[in-house]
Amino acid sequence: MAWFWAALSLIIFLSLLQQLLRKRNLPPGPIALPIIGHLHLLGKNLHHDLHRLAKKHGPIICLRLGFVPTIVVSSPDVAELVLKTHDLVFAGRPHHQASRHFGYDRKTILFAPYGAYWRNMRKLCTVKLLSNKIINEFRPIRTAELGEMVDSLRRAAEKREIVDVSAAISSVIGDMNCLMVFGRKYVGKDLDEKGFKSVIDEAMQVAALPNLGDFFPFMAALDLQGLNRRLKEISRVFDGFLERIIEDHLQKKEGTTKKNQDFVDTMLAELESGDARFEFDRRHVKAVLLDMLLAGIDTSAAAVEWAISELMRHPKVMKKLQKELEQVVGMDQMVDESHLDKLDYLDLVVKETLRLHPSVPILSHESLEDCTINEFHIPRGSRTFINVWSIGRDPNVWHDPDKFVPERFVGGHVDLLGQHFQLIPFGSGRRSCPGLQLGLTLVRLVVAQFVHCFDWELLDGMLPTQLDMTEHFGMVTCRENHLSVIPTYRLTTA
Repeated sequence: MAWFWAALSLIIFLSLLQQLLRKRNLPPGPIALPIIGHLHLLGKNLHHDLHRLAKKHGPIICLRLGFVPTIVVSSPDVAELVLKTHDLVFAGRPHHQASRHFGYDRKTILFAPYGAYWRNMRKLCTVKLLSNKIINEFRPIRTAELGEMVDSLRRAAEKREIVDVSAAISSVIGDMNCLMVFGRKYVGKDLDEKGFKSVIDEAMQVAALPNLGDFFPFMAALDLQGLNRRLKEISRVFDGFLERIIEDHLQKKEGTTKKNQDFVDTMLAELESGDARFEFDRRHVKAVLLDMLLAGIDTSAAAVEWAISELMRHPKVMKKLQKELEQVVGMDQMVDESHLDKLDYLDLVVKETLRLHPSVPILSHESLEDCTINEFHIPRGSRTFINVWSIGRDPNVWHDPDKFVPERFVGGHVDLLGQHFQLIPFGSGRRSCPGLQLGLTLVRLVVAQFVHCFDWELLDGMLPTQLDMTEHFGMVTCRENHLSVIPTYRLTTA
């Protein structure tokens, strides 16, 4: 009976604690159950569930996920208070099991806690890897890879073959990223027996699964779901892969010139120079490379996939974009990066896609100290979710928010850089995405290429309005089912 009295005592304690916290003027929220709090209200698509709760309880609500106090923000006004007015207060990152195992104990830019180490690492990556100058140096690689992709799809078009567009997008963006980061493509079993892309997909899937250890810290060591074991196994695969890459680069560095350096060469040069002026060893090099690998591929691929899907659902928008491409680029050549600044309607399409389908629908922060938002008390250590997906569908901001209408941005000044809080797919403030420019370049370029070079026919006489747009929620939210269509080559090139 001892366990019964212990459990009863815990339930009573948590109930009293909840009442006490409510008296501190926390944001409103639904009634919590003992011990589990509000976990029972959350299902497969977290961003949808939080959106539903926000419609009932308001743009800022308080939940308790197990033992973790969680603030959910679902409007541009409140998001601006969190990410701009109180940016420093919310610059923390929640600690969870995935960040410990995948992030070399939180040494990646994505997962690192706010502080001197994170600031130095972000500055290093921004200057050495993600500046406009560095991005432009890899332009020939992107051009060559897109050329190979178009050739492959053109051969499929000649045979009237069905093309898995989702796989094609993932492949070309993965190849471009691997060439920039590692200096070569990695396919098949280069990473593990399961296959390169399969391991990355598994990593993103397992990291996104609800882990009891994140909600009930005292249960983390028990690993009742076996998730920590899987996280450790995958992290060992990545670590071994990155070690091999580093050793290969060290052996070949004598023949490497500054002109043909990849990200690994740049990080190793920084390591050997000793100029970092903060703790920076091989673990940190691997942490940065893992950031570039995991964050750089799936986010861009998902954005392109959603853009192509929406264009297929809206043939008039597709034709309008193709007409712009015909006028700016011409029908005798592929799209070049030099054309992108002249493609105004393409920009509108990308904005509208990221409004409706942000690759990362929920931005996760943690409050570093007590704070007051809209007269509500936000305790130190609260996990804070910014529901970007919900903000993009706020009827107080967007007319017909569920419709795909790129023209809504005509004449406006809303951009994707984090200054307009009704559209923040890359975040805002200190913890915004450092790879924003590279990501936008890839998305715009690949979308333009698919639309300019090919027409796309849905299978089995399917109408555009019948195209399945079901989401698969995860660290990156993509289509639930791959997009498969038949291409027709449009250009007049031989």
